[in-house]
Amino acid sequence: MQPTATVLVYSDDSNTRAQVRLASGRRPAPDVPEVEFVECATPEAVLRELDKGGIDVCVLDGEAVPMGGMGVCRQIKDEIFHCPPVLVLIARPQDAWLATWSRADAAVALPVEPVEFASALAELLRRRALTSA
Repeated sequence: MQPTATVLVYSDDSNTRAQVRLASGRRPAPDVPEVEFVECATPEAVLRELDKGGIDVCVLDGEAVPMGGMGVCRQIKDEIFHCPPVLVLIARPQDAWLATWSRADAAVALPVEPVEFASALAELLRRRALTSA
């Protein structure tokens, strides 16, 4: 397994990005690599970072402005070859159907609950490790 995993975090709200960093910590689970974060505040920055490569998981804020994370998710699933797994942050549990529409691999509710978030992120990192092995 690689020594670190790179997690892209997209939100126009710096507090949401901080919640994600704090909830995952350096390692969201003992059996996954330590994580490094790439933070993006605009959809354009997300596309630039994904074009560079090296992103293992994307965490997208469904409430981001001007383009929500679910719209970004659907776009990158269509446009990025071998798109990394995507975890979408949703405002309400009832919005899970929208996460399905966007083709997100997982969804958790805002505000970020650390145990639920770390568990979902760790699962996506495990899946990524299996597919890239």
